Amino acid sequence: MLLNMRDLLAVARENRFAVPAYNISSNMLLSGAIEAAQEAQAPVIIAIHPDELAFVGTAFVAMALEMAHDASVPVVIHLDHGSSLEQVMTAIRAGFTSVMMDKSMLPLPDNIAACREITELAHAINVSVEGELGTIGELDEEAEAGADEVIFVDPDQVKQFVDATHVDTLAVAIGTSHGLYPKDMKPEIRLDLLKEISDGVAIPLVLHGGSGNPDAEIAQAVELGICKINISADMKSAFYRKAREVLQNPILREPSSIYPECIDAMKVVCRQKFDLFKTTGKAALY
Repeated sequence: MLLNMRDLLAVARENRFAVPAYNISSNMLLSGAIEAAQEAQAPVIIAIHPDELAFVGTAFVAMALEMAHDASVPVVIHLDHGSSLEQVMTAIRAGFTSVMMDKSMLPLPDNIAACREITELAHAINVSVEGELGTIGELDEEAEAGADEVIFVDPDQVKQFVDATHVDTLAVAIGTSHGLYPKDMKPEIRLDLLKEISDGVAIPLVLHGGSGNPDAEIAQAVELGICKINISADMKSAFYRKAREVLQNPILREPSSIYPECIDAMKVVCRQKFDLFKTTGKAALY
């Protein structure tokens, strides 16, 4: 069942759960995410970053769309961290049902202008739009781009931004970072800041960089209005840890021999996220 983000997250917000957005850059990761969602009877977001889209090509999107249509659960195909009109239009032409315009590093008026341009284009063809305020941190060279340190969202800007842009969802920087946290670094979400923001706007809120934060904090964030949580590092790390283990056998060379165990390993992480975000079983609400 293919949906846009606005329709998917309206149900999540009303029923106080969050939907994981898994960053996908191969057909194995795509299959694992959708299989895990169907096993959990949970809605799911397939997120593809522009760098990932450049790697897999737009033909990959056609396969993702076909799998979404055939799935027994709601699926959104989402452009993650689009940073230009060209990237967003490429995604829309390829069939994405949701796009993100991330101009969070720019001054507020420029961020508003860029997002408003996208909402005017995307809403005309029923594609939903995500914006971002504040900037997520970046922890390692394999992580998506971010700031050296988290730039926390200014709660006084949130309503102004939402009213001016008409975005359907808003990513808010409240203490998370892209990538995996070092052992000596203790991540901490500003739940007080999240509550202030959530009380002031009526649209679903998004948490980027949700792989390494404590489960208790993530669960509280869901209670306070987070409806979408981006997951990349946790899931991919599980997949490739298992791949390195499997490839210790020098005889193996066929993908059908190597990857099933890797997919199973990532699905364990996906199922844990569905349970933590209270997404399991929620496909029945759509």
